[in-house]
Amino acid sequence: MKNVAVFCASSTGLEDIYINEARKLGEKLADEGLVLVYGGAARGLMNVVADAVLQKGGKVTGVITRMLADKEITKNECTEIIYTSTMHERKARMLEIADAIAVLPGGFGTLDEMFEALTLSQLEIFDVPIGLLNTNGYYDSLIALLDNMVEKGFLQKQNRNKLIISSSVEDLIKKIVKNL
Repeated sequence: MKNVAVFCASSTGLEDIYINEARKLGEKLADEGLVLVYGGAARGLMNVVADAVLQKGGKVTGVITRMLADKEITKNECTEIIYTSTMHERKARMLEIADAIAVLPGGFGTLDEMFEALTLSQLEIFDVPIGLLNTNGYYDSLIALLDNMVEKGFLQKQNRNKLIISSSVEDLIKKIVKNL
């Protein structure tokens, strides 16, 4: 089975569309027989995706730091839980076992995880499909920034194109699976 690391928020946002699309992504991962690898928390969009996978009978690997686990936010229903000492180790472990990445709406942590994966891909250290779900135009400004970086000569187009972008869960998973 292939592992898809999902990077997303530990909150649910202010609009139901983010919850609905996170649920849809989890269901699609389970339907495709893909294992969810995520931050291991029982909150936010992370929890929504994990619940959807589990409710469809899929497998979920949670990767969480001991510090966060001590705060009792771990999703104990995960098929497997991997504990790490630091956030850096957590991110590294998720990338190590990922066959693909899907990025949903989130904040600093989500962007940090996505950009590290893209940087490692650009350096040819990491070679898996990296998909961005642009739910409700959430990432429009970021996409425009990436395009501006290419236009201004600070990002090569082939590296910009390493990020697979879609506003549809079905289309994003189809593109990710095609590139596995």
